[in-house]
Amino acid sequence: MNTTAETAAATSSRFGTFALVFGICFAILYVVCDMAALPMFTYHPGTDRIDAGFTPPRRDEGPAMYWYGWIATSALGASILGLLASMLPGKIAARIPLALGWAVPVVLLPVLIYSLKFYWRW
Repeated sequence: MNTTAETAAATSSRFGTFALVFGICFAILYVVCDMAALPMFTYHPGTDRIDAGFTPPRRDEGPAMYWYGWIATSALGASILGLLASMLPGKIAARIPLALGWAVPVVLLPVLIYSLKFYWRW
């Protein structure tokens, strides 16, 4: 029979695994969604319209915003992968290096900056 402390420790461990995998996968998925133009939806602020998937801006309607769609796609994918990872046995989940939680986003930052160079033209 599990005690309250054992249950709390198991829940804490599973949440820690979820959070670690979510953080790693979110960073990777965000860069992939940005570079491959894979937003879940496109927001058109000029007309206050939302279209599913990638939709280019329409003439005389202002810019299209993909950022919200990239965030939604990345969050959904990272949540699914985090949930799957939290179901792993503790011995396997413990093998995921904690350093990946900060190293992956730091390594991907230059890639993301490069992918957005179009917006920084002079």
